Amino acid sequence: MKIGIFGNKFQTGKQECIRRLFDGITRRGGKILVESDFYLYLTSTFGYKPEIDGLIEEEATTLPDLAASVGGDGTFLRTAAWVGARDIPILGINTGHLGFLADNDAADVEQVIDDIFARNYSLEERSLLEIDPGHFFPENSNFALNEIAVLKRDTSSMISVKTWLNESYLTTYWADGLIMATPTGSTAYSMSVNGPILVPQAKNFVLSPVAPHSLNVRPLVIPEDYVIRLKAESRSSNFLVSLDGRSRVFPSGSEFMIRKAGFTVKIIKLANHSFYETLRQKLLWGTDTR
Repeated sequence: MKIGIFGNKFQTGKQECIRRLFDGITRRGGKILVESDFYLYLTSTFGYKPEIDGLIEEEATTLPDLAASVGGDGTFLRTAAWVGARDIPILGINTGHLGFLADNDAADVEQVIDDIFARNYSLEERSLLEIDPGHFFPENSNFALNEIAVLKRDTSSMISVKTWLNESYLTTYWADGLIMATPTGSTAYSMSVNGPILVPQAKNFVLSPVAPHSLNVRPLVIPEDYVIRLKAESRSSNFLVSLDGRSRVFPSGSEFMIRKAGFTVKIIKLANHSFYETLRQKLLWGTDTR
């Protein structure tokens, strides 16, 4: 089994977890490929030079059988951006804080490795959103696992986002921005602006306005096969479009088409983990905090 390792380059206190991960894979006869930037970080900052079988570049020729993301949800999203349509399942090992995507605790890394090599896991397919290629988002990076967000930039003025669903006019959002979230992203940015939580298997997307000018404007759940057309305008003459945090600036008046991507991301779920357990643990559902 070839395992590709992607890592967080800002948590120097997690060195022991990383060593146990590398050692555990090697002991079980696995081959290790490492994201090139992360390997440089390990050798230069940690002074740790593990034996590996290759580096992972943007245009990799040797692909892993699975990708292990070591960090938080941001690292997981970066791993998913590299995986794209390559159909490589992703394992999240959480060394961060909340961890909805990276939901396997770093303290359990040996058990996680055992389960992986024993094939004691299932795969969850997650839908993605994509924006029409061009507009500075090349075809191989024009997708998002969590959300696509249109946001104001460097000004206190709102932006207006004129919105159509399947070419039927919906409304014009006067707000700080508009988030289009997948079920996976419903527990991320969208949730922070009071969007609903969707189970990963839901065949829907969510439109959640950010600080709307009218309190009557609420998040809207739509079928995942809808095509969303947006036209955004701003008094400051530009605005941001963000795909899972990968942002670009666009001039006022730009239009975009957003739809479900033609591929999915496969997330590895160990036998003792479920989305509902993650909700209880991360959001403290059912916990008496008095």
